[in-house]
Amino acid sequence: MKTRKLGKNGPEISEIGFGAWAIGGGWGPQGESDSVKALERALNLGISFIDTAAGYGNGKSEKIIAKILKGRKEKIAVATKTQPMPGDWPPSPYDRVENRYAGSYLREHIEERLQFLETDCLDLLQLHTWTRAWNKNPEPFAVLKELKKEGKIRLAGVSTPEHDQNSVIDLMRAGWVDVVQVIYNIFEQEPAAELLDVAQEMGIGIIVRVPFDEGSLTGKFTEESTFPEGDFRRGYFAGDRISRTVKRVEAIKEEIAESGYTMPQAALKFIMAHPAVSTVIPGMRNAAQAEVNASVSDMPDMSEELVQRLRSHAWRRAFWYDGK
Repeated sequence: MKTRKLGKNGPEISEIGFGAWAIGGGWGPQGESDSVKALERALNLGISFIDTAAGYGNGKSEKIIAKILKGRKEKIAVATKTQPMPGDWPPSPYDRVENRYAGSYLREHIEERLQFLETDCLDLLQLHTWTRAWNKNPEPFAVLKELKKEGKIRLAGVSTPEHDQNSVIDLMRAGWVDVVQVIYNIFEQEPAAELLDVAQEMGIGIIVRVPFDEGSLTGKFTEESTFPEGDFRRGYFAGDRISRTVKRVEAIKEEIAESGYTMPQAALKFIMAHPAVSTVIPGMRNAAQAEVNASVSDMPDMSEELVQRLRSHAWRRAFWYDGK
C-alpha cells in the first residue's frame, strides 16, 4: 500500500482509505459482522486512514471503529465530522453561522466524538458541510483552532457542499483548514478547475469521497437496478437517473476496454492520478470489497493519455432532476 502526505500539517497515510458511511447504515441492510470483517481486512492490507462521521448511524460507525482499533499497534488516522445544528441541508445562504455551528454546540459535539471513538484527541475533525455565505465570518474554524491548542483535535477540515464545492476556496486561501474533503471522480471533475490547484499551493490535504459516484462507476448497475428502502441510492438514482447514468458508464467502459483496468480500478486510478489528492475513500461493506479496493494501490499508475481521454466523460449535472 502506497502512502501520501495528508497536506503539509498531516501524517503519512494510505492513498486508499476506508470510507465508513456504509458500516453506520444508510446503504440498505448491513450486518455488523460484515462491517467488522471489512474494516479488519482493510487494516490488515495496509489501509491506515478511516473517514467517518457523527451522522453515520448516529455514531454507530464511530463506535465500530473504536472497537476494532482497540489494541492495534499500528498508527491508524481517523477522521470524523460534525454536522451543523438542525436546518436546511445544504445550509441556506440566509442561515446565520452561529445558528448552525454555535461554539457551545461544536464543543459538546466534539466531546461526544472523542467519547465514541475512545480517544483523547481527534486526528481530524471536519465540518460536515458549509455555505459560502459564511466565508465572511468563519467563526466555527476559530473554535476549531482553539480546540487544536487545547489538544482536542490535531487537524481541522471541511467537507464540501456537493452543489458548490468551490465555496471553501476562500477558507483554504485564508489558512482556516488543514484538509478539505471533496467529491472528485470521472463524472464530477469540477475540483480540477481550481480547488485542487489551490490545495497544492497551500499545502492542504485532499480527501476524495464518492469515487464510484455512489456505485455507478463500478459498472455493476443496469437500467433495471433498484435499491431497497433505507438505501441512500434509492433517492440518488430516482426517476430516469439510473438509465441516464448507465448509458454514460457504458461509454466509459468502451474508453478503458484496452487499458487492462476494471471499472472500479479505473475510477480509483483516475482520481489518484491528480497530485493534489492525499487519499481516496471508497466505501467498503465487506472483506471482499476491502481486498479489491486496497489492491488498486499496487497497480501501475494510469497513463496521462488515458487520464486525458477520461476527462471528456465529465458530467456537469450539478443538482439531479427527475426529468431529462
